[in-house]
Amino acid sequence: MPVTRQQVETLAQDSGALSRAAKLAQSSSWTGLGRSEQACWGECRGSSIYQVRVDLRDLVSACSCPVRRQPCKHALALLLLAAAEPGALSPSAAPEWVAAWLERRAAAAKARAERAASPSAGKRPVDSAAQAKRAAERAERVAEGLEQLGRWLGDLVRVGLASVEESSPGIFEEQARRLVDAQAPGLAGWVRRLAELPLATPDWHERLLEELGRLTLLLRAYRRRDALPEDLQADLRQLIGWKVTKERVLAEGARLRDRWQAIAQEVTEDDRVRTQRTWLLGHKSGAKALILRFAVGSRRSFTEPLHLGEEFDAELAYYPGASRQRALLAARESVPTQLSELVGGQSIADLRAEVSRALARQPWLDRFGALLSGVAPTLSDDGALRLVDETGDHIAAANVDPFLLLALSGGAPIDIGGEWDGAAFSPSLTVIDGRAHRLRPKPAKRG
Repeated sequence: MPVTRQQVETLAQDSGALSRAAKLAQSSSWTGLGRSEQACWGECRGSSIYQVRVDLRDLVSACSCPVRRQPCKHALALLLLAAAEPGALSPSAAPEWVAAWLERRAAAAKARAERAASPSAGKRPVDSAAQAKRAAERAERVAEGLEQLGRWLGDLVRVGLASVEESSPGIFEEQARRLVDAQAPGLAGWVRRLAELPLATPDWHERLLEELGRLTLLLRAYRRRDALPEDLQADLRQLIGWKVTKERVLAEGARLRDRWQAIAQEVTEDDRVRTQRTWLLGHKSGAKALILRFAVGSRRSFTEPLHLGEEFDAELAYYPGASRQRALLAARESVPTQLSELVGGQSIADLRAEVSRALARQPWLDRFGALLSGVAPTLSDDGALRLVDETGDHIAAANVDPFLLLALSGGAPIDIGGEWDGAAFSPSLTVIDGRAHRLRPKPAKRG
């Protein structure tokens, strides 16, 4: 698969890594350069000699340098060189250190596929009675934790939100720890995020009150969960913190095969966890899917990452729930290629209607992927960026360099992929004259 500079830019963690890699992206810095249909490789000369290899099927790389963050500057440099001077990497048989790495990757992929096909393979027999007992004990702890959370919410509103200014963030952290003890980690994370609201914006009282209302609605729904549809019960359990295994999603989740475009992506950090959110849009179905990737602790790179601005054929498996939003890649059926056009855009009015329908089914959703069609970036008199369509309808835009967007569009309507959070649209990608442009949202501090 030919490599383009655009693909390399999507892999770089930041512009600094890309600029450091560019200094090494010349043949004189390398020996043993080569490539095959499956991979490319080379040895980079620096303070030491580093062996670098890249799997061209998904652009996953490995390097013998001590840097944990992947792709490192050496891997980026190799890809930049392959894009700029493809003739510098002559077709040849992979050396042993490359072939062995590819074999290990193939073996790991095969093992994952076997586990997905037979989730019980290699596992000890399940003690059903013990499992049921643990589930009942956790359900009791969760119920007690949610009752305590309800009392805390009531006290907070009775005392008044003005008191939060002096007691934040400690008041939220204390409550979050109690929810962790009650084995409700999803709600614990939600409560911790509330600590970011006080004094953050002039309307923080309204925003905090809205979040407290959504939490209260969740508590009331959980109390009468037995009367709710099964798919909404599944959403409640996941919001509280019950995990759904990948094996279960692959075995039971609704399947959808399509050609998917990666139209939006954001990476956030929360404590020691980096989260990559990628929104996919299906060519034929028009369906959307949210793919999550996580990197924990010192590991900075994501396993099997998705790259903004690529498209590929694949079958997805959706997580259970009324929202039908999050999904897993069950099987890729083609090599990813770079986008040359965006397909399936919608108007601003259509986005609002879609969000309204989704919230009617599942009222705790807070993010929506979207491809807005024919919107012109416009700066208002107060300097705020808005996206305006041909009808005059408009939507606030955030987390993007407004002058970059204005320069790319030239003031004309363009299609923009991004994420809507209920208050503003965060642009991620646009395609102009057959070339995809990553708009690089500012890093957010939210998980």
